[in-house]
Amino acid sequence: MVENPYEEVQVNVLSRIIANVEKLNQSVRTLNQELENVNKRNKNLEVMGQICENYHRSVQFNLEATGNKKPPL
Repeated sequence: MVENPYEEVQVNVLSRIIANVEKLNQSVRTLNQELENVNKRNKNLEVMGQICENYHRSVQFNLEATGNKKPPL
C-alpha cells in the first residue's frame, strides 16, 4: 500500500480549518450574546419612549379637556 505523500499536509490543513471554525463559532456566540444585550437595552428604550409618548398624549388631552392648552411660546 502506497502512502499518500500529502496526507500529513492535509491533516495539518484540516486541523487548522477545524481550529479556525471553532474560533469562528465562539466569536459568533459572543456576537449573538452582545446583540441580545443590545436588543434588551433597546427594548428598555422603546418602552421608555412609549411611556413618554403616552404621557404627552395624556397631558395634551387633559389640557384640551380643561381648556388650559396654550400655544407654544
